[in-house]
Amino acid sequence: MSDFRLKVFYAVAKNLSFTKASQELFVSQPAITKHIHELESLYQVRLFNRLGNKISLTEAGRVLLEYSERILAEYRRLDYSMHLLHNEYSGQLRLGASTTIAQYVLPPILAEYTRQYPKIKLTLIETNSRNVEQALQEHSIDLGMVEGVFRLPNLRYEAFLCDELVPVSSIQEGGEPEEEISFEEFRQIPLILRERGSGTLDAIEAVLAEKGVKLSSLNVRMHLGSTEGIKSFLKHSPCLGIVSIFAIRRELEENVFRITDIAGLRFQRQFCFVSQQGQEDGTALNFIHFVFRYLQEHRIPGRIKGGTK
Repeated sequence: MSDFRLKVFYAVAKNLSFTKASQELFVSQPAITKHIHELESLYQVRLFNRLGNKISLTEAGRVLLEYSERILAEYRRLDYSMHLLHNEYSGQLRLGASTTIAQYVLPPILAEYTRQYPKIKLTLIETNSRNVEQALQEHSIDLGMVEGVFRLPNLRYEAFLCDELVPVSSIQEGGEPEEEISFEEFRQIPLILRERGSGTLDAIEAVLAEKGVKLSSLNVRMHLGSTEGIKSFLKHSPCLGIVSIFAIRRELEENVFRITDIAGLRFQRQFCFVSQQGQEDGTALNFIHFVFRYLQEHRIPGRIKGGTK
């Protein structure tokens, strides 16, 4: 129902590329250019500065971007609400999820959700927690799911699942053989951790800070950009990694990794929904309620028993 020209402008403005907007909307590039020219003629302004192969927003373009974000969001809410009058769930949901949640928690949830709500067009962006929050502030997504411990004042957070980050090593590669070590022993062991900006590293640093310990005082050998990268590395190294319990359930059952507890230290956190303050989207609320129902019906374990505790 919404003016397609606004969708075209929004896609070009967010990507700062006519080509990328064309690919995103499955519309030819000449058609994209035509829609932009129509908007510029309608308002008697230039929306983009063109410098060679690059474009940037003019002042008028920035104003239109601000309004188009709100208008398109309202159209999505309207579309959802009107279909609800017929008990029909349809519309669009743009999710952004941190890497751990996207890879290890969401797959079965999304499979069941799309089965129950086949008319809702769902897209998922997988990135680290800070990028999810940024995408939400830029209106690139409708709802975020993050694992960070920091809170931005203009966003709303709602916890939906508890998680524990556990120190693990490879059994085959002769990783740490003890089931529990002292904190001083922990400080000497070579560590493989997630990258700066990830919710996992934020949570680790927050727990350490409570103990008055800086990350720089530990023996951190490497930062990797994904949990899968850490797991793959550990399979070929005796180093210790710290990852979500949800990421290693299978490896624990198969006796690939063992957990080594650290005396007096546990890395616990919560997975949270994150949304814009005061901007509740009907499709997003429907998804939030679905996730809570799913987690209640399917008992999601924390630590599980494998070859070790």
